[in-house]
Amino acid sequence: MARRRKGQAINGWVVIDKPSGITSTDVVNRVRRHLDARKAGHGGTLDPLATGILPLALGEATKTVSYVMDGDKTYRFSLRWGEVTDTDDAEGEVIARSDLRPSQTQIRDVLGNFHGWIDQVPPAFSAIKVDGQRAYDLARDGEEVALSARPVYVDSIELVDLPDPDTAVFEVACGKGTYMRSLARDLGEALGTCAHISVLRRLSVGAFDESHAISLDSLEQLEHVAACEQALLPVETALDDIPALALTETEAKRMRSGQAVSVLARSHLQRLQDLEPGDTVCAMTDGRLVAIARFEAGELRPVRVINP
Repeated sequence: MARRRKGQAINGWVVIDKPSGITSTDVVNRVRRHLDARKAGHGGTLDPLATGILPLALGEATKTVSYVMDGDKTYRFSLRWGEVTDTDDAEGEVIARSDLRPSQTQIRDVLGNFHGWIDQVPPAFSAIKVDGQRAYDLARDGEEVALSARPVYVDSIELVDLPDPDTAVFEVACGKGTYMRSLARDLGEALGTCAHISVLRRLSVGAFDESHAISLDSLEQLEHVAACEQALLPVETALDDIPALALTETEAKRMRSGQAVSVLARSHLQRLQDLEPGDTVCAMTDGRLVAIARFEAGELRPVRVINP
């Protein structure tokens, strides 16, 4: 007989405003212990230095993590001119220096080079695997890590402040896989100087932003029941940009058993006019998510069934 997993079956999202100085895994473990949750994961790693939006998936919400990971993100970061570090942030060792400090005009003139699809080399200290090993493990062991450039999408990059000659503050909206540390490093190179990130904050990821967030300390000060009531968001919150379609109880039962549901003969037809074959739909009943489904050949076919 398989061993029963410890903890309670809690389903939903908790969005933590991550403090600096701890890993994303540390946050997941602390929240899971405090809520006594059976299963938990996060919707996109933040560096230990970084603060901000860290969505945690509990129970059935872990089935929707990929939709958050694939979502757009926004960041605010402070960049320090004149020094480059081996980690491309303030936690690393300085490996080069420059006395050059770019002007506001010079900075704005290069920002167009970092908009749209760009080729970006990830930091050596990153979770990308090289021959089966994490790049940061190799880098920490003193090995030279050569990562290939890959295409990433930057929707916008804006210079928002120049508080002093050594510092510039930017806000960035971007797609999956874009490293702010690489962006800071490359901005420095484009301006003929050195740069690294000194402060990094994630403002949003996917459907989640600061309006959803609770601090880790605040959550841990709440009793278990109160924490669940105040902080737990429904599983479907992560899928706000995916169209929803209401099912009858009979249809929901079929879908929960893994069967497709025909929708062309019902009142669903008007709602489906904007969908194309292969599009994803949130199948709902009584305001609850039943499944993430794909629309094909006049049917909704379950991709991920969400258990109540």
